[in-house]
Amino acid sequence: MLSNLQLTEVTKQGFGIEQIKMKFMKLGTRPDTFYTEQATRTLISDIPADLVIQINDVTYMLHKFLLLPKCGLLQRLCYDSSDSECVTVELHDIPGGGDAFELCTKFCYGISINISSHNYVLSLCAAKFLRMKDSVEKGNFVGKLESFFNSCILEGWKDSMATLQTTATLPEWSENLGIVRKCIDSIIEKILIPPPQVKWSYTYTRPGYTKKQHHSVPRDWWTEDVSDLDIDLFRCIIMAIRSTYVLPPQLIGEALHVYACRWLPGITKLKSSSSSASSQTDESKLRNQKILETVVSMIPADRGSVSIGFLFRLLSISIHIGASSVTKTELIRRASLQFEEATVSDLLYPSTSSSDQNYYDIELVQAVLETFLKVWKRMSPGAVDNSYFLRSVRNVGQLIDSYLQVVARDDNMPVSKFVSLAETVPGIARLEHDELYHAINIYLKMHPELRKEEKKRVCGILECQKLSQEVRGHAVKNELLPLRTVVQLLYFEQEVKGSKESSRTQKPHEILVRDSKEEMKGKDNQKK
Repeated sequence: MLSNLQLTEVTKQGFGIEQIKMKFMKLGTRPDTFYTEQATRTLISDIPADLVIQINDVTYMLHKFLLLPKCGLLQRLCYDSSDSECVTVELHDIPGGGDAFELCTKFCYGISINISSHNYVLSLCAAKFLRMKDSVEKGNFVGKLESFFNSCILEGWKDSMATLQTTATLPEWSENLGIVRKCIDSIIEKILIPPPQVKWSYTYTRPGYTKKQHHSVPRDWWTEDVSDLDIDLFRCIIMAIRSTYVLPPQLIGEALHVYACRWLPGITKLKSSSSSASSQTDESKLRNQKILETVVSMIPADRGSVSIGFLFRLLSISIHIGASSVTKTELIRRASLQFEEATVSDLLYPSTSSSDQNYYDIELVQAVLETFLKVWKRMSPGAVDNSYFLRSVRNVGQLIDSYLQVVARDDNMPVSKFVSLAETVPGIARLEHDELYHAINIYLKMHPELRKEEKKRVCGILECQKLSQEVRGHAVKNELLPLRTVVQLLYFEQEVKGSKESSRTQKPHEILVRDSKEEMKGKDNQKK
């Protein structure tokens, strides 16, 4: 059906790693003579207009002999009028409005028009509304549009994507006419093709990636183009892909990550408070909540399908935009399962309770830590004897101590929050307290205004026996520490030295006798 039509590929620059070719169909040959006079659209003609079409505030002065043969709807509406009578028809409910109607009108007049993925939906919906079918006249507009759609648009990656995006302007019509489903099927079919077989243009702008000759196609080549879609359409595609079980969970997770970066505000760490929930309109806030909650609902259950850093970013954003408690709880749970994989930079986000952007959200980290410990205790009742679980909790302990060293520099960090997070880490998670001491030392330096009681509270979490000799040597000379802590350190230091001296002066058999006596004494005390 398209054999006598002009099909052309338009090349556009600047949309990705390579040139993007978009197809369009050219119909008609006559020049466009439409013009506007006040609120009336008409065209240059020696024949008086005998068909008046009103669409909203615009009036079209047209000719029945050109439109009626191709438009079944106008035939029915003008059925009772005579050939010489001027007829007025109101088409306020035509899909696509005046622009779509004018495309159909120009087709009837033989005026040159270009149909592409960008105006296909409007054209088809309006043509269907006007009943411009082959049953009305052979070679009519609907038939040509559908042939172009099936043979050109659905064959192209960019064309299918662009057409699917335009369905948002007429969602019900697009759904009922099957445009949405056909575009989605075409897109999914291409996504599931092995990367080496991808021959079409796509957008890929990741840092460090350059398109070279014979360069292999990245497996996530499709994620940026799909991220341009509305969240509902994006969800349809992702859920359909997941149902095939062809692509790995990590690739689905990458698509979710790209989409979140594309649409969610505040995805950049430590974003200024001007982008927080306080400055958002109700409409944008609701939209962001929907996007975030939809993205979270689609994260594959497989551990590692998304990074721990991404989970923390989503969690921080969920607090800023006021997402549902269900979404926050799920993000905390997911983050806790991968907490040991985190780095300090993954945890650094501003608090929503302060306008000062240097005020880190320590409560967010504590919530994830507490959930991690609950899961850890539940899954590893014998964790002391289990090397994996023991290593896991100690990795988290080291992470928290390193994090404390960063947040200790925050001028606004209160003693209660600093101590609370430090105390949440169980004793088994810290083999030594050197890193914790460094965090406390930084905190005392950055907060010289602390009262004596506050300093005692901060230093009260230190265990002298878990400090290395080098750190103890530094601590006993640290003027920032309260006197009570220094005395404890000196006392412990003296005990250590005394123990060493005693071990050196006593003979081996004397040490054995002493240990034996202490053991017997312990047993006697137990009997009493």
